[in-house]
Amino acid sequence: MLIACWSVKGGSGTTVVSVALAVMLARSHRSGVLLADLAGDVPAALGVADPCDPGLTGWLATGTSVPADALARLELDVGNGVSLLPRGTGSFGGAGHDRERMGVLSGLLAADPRPVVADCGVLGGAGGAGDVAAEATHSLLVTRACYLALRRVTGAPIRPSGVVLVSEPGRAIGRSDVESVVGAPVRAEIAALPAVARAVDAGVLASRLPRSLDRALRAVVEPLAA
Repeated sequence: MLIACWSVKGGSGTTVVSVALAVMLARSHRSGVLLADLAGDVPAALGVADPCDPGLTGWLATGTSVPADALARLELDVGNGVSLLPRGTGSFGGAGHDRERMGVLSGLLAADPRPVVADCGVLGGAGGAGDVAAEATHSLLVTRACYLALRRVTGAPIRPSGVVLVSEPGRAIGRSDVESVVGAPVRAEIAALPAVARAVDAGVLASRLPRSLDRALRAVVEPLAA
């Protein structure tokens, strides 16, 4: 099971949602959960030091000279039943990155016996993290109820299977508006509360998941954990 969290605009919260989903799913899976960081901010949200290379970008850049099973050697145990595949310092889609190799990565993540959560960050055109999001069992658009974000959804390279909506007071756009524009149901609605920001700033998001975030994402996690 591969769950991809992605957005069309920066600052939407894909990293926070990805980490929270991984931690929550790990509670009900003895084998643990694999968290793939394709955006680059997961270590900061977890409160751990940025891993040294090689990361996913390095694995992709080596092409077929490195066997597929070498991917497992990149995993880092970050506690709470979560293993992290760090991004690395390179970039996706640059020189030396084979589109076919990204397809191999997508297949390996989808075939992993553990639940896999991928933080795909902001999707641009074809290729890169968008390939992983396109192959996901569950493709979740993380967005704020924001006109500037929603107007970009129509140009997104893929269609989501569900939406995680970050709601803020005073917005004129509501849940039904988002569902109408995106063409997918809102699976969870998260209030943008200071408690979540404090947990991220303190580096304790994984160990002290805010109750508001936990409650909101249960609607996503419970069907997956069954």
